[in-house]
Amino acid sequence: MFFKKDKKNNENEDITKVTALLIHAAKIDENYSQQEENIIKQALLKIGTNKDDLKEIIINAKKIEENSIQILDFTKEVKNMNEDKKIKIIEALWEIIYSNNEADIYETSLMRRLTGLLYIDSKVMGDIKEKIKKKYNDVFSK
Repeated sequence: MFFKKDKKNNENEDITKVTALLIHAAKIDENYSQQEENIIKQALLKIGTNKDDLKEIIINAKKIEENSIQILDFTKEVKNMNEDKKIKIIEALWEIIYSNNEADIYETSLMRRLTGLLYIDSKVMGDIKEKIKKKYNDVFSK
């Protein structure tokens, strides 16, 4: 029992750091919206986070993000994820960026840095970007 709880705490710590990265991406354009927070919540659920833990994880992640001076604090956990979960996080990052139908210079710079830091192939990153961009272009053109 002790080990199960300890393992859950470690998983929540890792997820909290991943969430801090998502929040950082949402805040980088100085416009952190409810829509972006909803995208973050959906991404966390897609990678298997318990719905009951979401509120606490987001609160803790906001504190971590506010007190951090570099994104390296958050990238290790994403880098160590399996490929499927890593792709879901990358999709969420692009969704956050395009949720307002535009990517500014700071957001695109962040994603270029993350491509290298997370060991994501640039073609894979580009394909994900185009998929998400098309999704949001279709939404905003209606």
